[in-house]
Amino acid sequence: MSTTESTPRKFIVSASPHVHSGQDVTGVMRDVILALTPALLAGIWFFGFDAFRVLLLAVLGCVGFEIMMNKLLGRASTIKDLSAALTGILLAMNLPSGSPWWMVIVGSGAAIILGKAIYGGLGYNPFNPALVARVFLLISFPVQMTRWVVPAGITTPMDAATGATPLGAAKEAASLGKPLSDAGIGDNMHLLLGNVGGSFGEVSALALLAGGAFLLYRGLIRWQIPVGFIGSVVVITGIAHLAAPERYLSPLFHVLAGGLILGAFFMATDMVTSPVTRKGMLIFGIGCGVLTSVIRLWGGYPEGVSFAILLMNAVTPLIDRYTKPKVFGQVTRKLYEEEAS
Repeated sequence: MSTTESTPRKFIVSASPHVHSGQDVTGVMRDVILALTPALLAGIWFFGFDAFRVLLLAVLGCVGFEIMMNKLLGRASTIKDLSAALTGILLAMNLPSGSPWWMVIVGSGAAIILGKAIYGGLGYNPFNPALVARVFLLISFPVQMTRWVVPAGITTPMDAATGATPLGAAKEAASLGKPLSDAGIGDNMHLLLGNVGGSFGEVSALALLAGGAFLLYRGLIRWQIPVGFIGSVVVITGIAHLAAPERYLSPLFHVLAGGLILGAFFMATDMVTSPVTRKGMLIFGIGCGVLTSVIRLWGGYPEGVSFAILLMNAVTPLIDRYTKPKVFGQVTRKLYEEEAS
């Protein structure tokens, strides 16, 4: 590019860092949606049309509320970045497949309005929007949120009945002093494949692990949060199982059951609401695992993943503050005072 003396060149230097990955928000959201696809297909296979209905309503609801809030607040359209669609997908995956239509719409509004828009939109929300909606619905409509559909069998995906989740059945048996063998929780193979009751997007551990591996391969998440999350659950539930196997199930059960894998790979790793340093990520993951284990083993709810992630979202700024690396050339206050004296 040529210039003349009358038109001098101007250099605009912005603050570091200057490295760009080449991937925009839309590309990240698209890859996460792609990683969730195996679990979505598994959920639709086991729970049938109702699961697809919940998914469609949640996505359309979140996109609709996103459009409405952007217009009300005078913000530019953010529909093309797919963040609202991803929020709808994650919300649907955290709901029972038999959820009434109105509850899905209310949850979509809670996710976008209470979990995202009031903080300034994408990048400013301190809590995961889908989990904000899930906890809001669980507190507001506990009966509908705990009415789980249980597939009748892998060969008859459209034939289903209501029943307890494996975690719920185990919690109930433990509270009544019954043997865990009589809880009817099924074997680990059912948990791995997804032929169990629960939220339609969390039942197939194998499909979720495949999606999580894809995110790690693409470099969209780091290993610290999933490993810290799942590893701490394994340690705590393993100790409890060794101490009282008649009351507490094995660590493998706790890894495969409920929303642990969905939460560890797809929600705790949310770039906006999780720490930015590797040390902070590990602390965050361990904290999520400890809280999840405490709630599952000794709390009133059978599942604790959503509560654990939201609680750790709240302390993310504190974790970032105390785990940020030292700036190159920075002199500590103590050393500065010693040199000054």
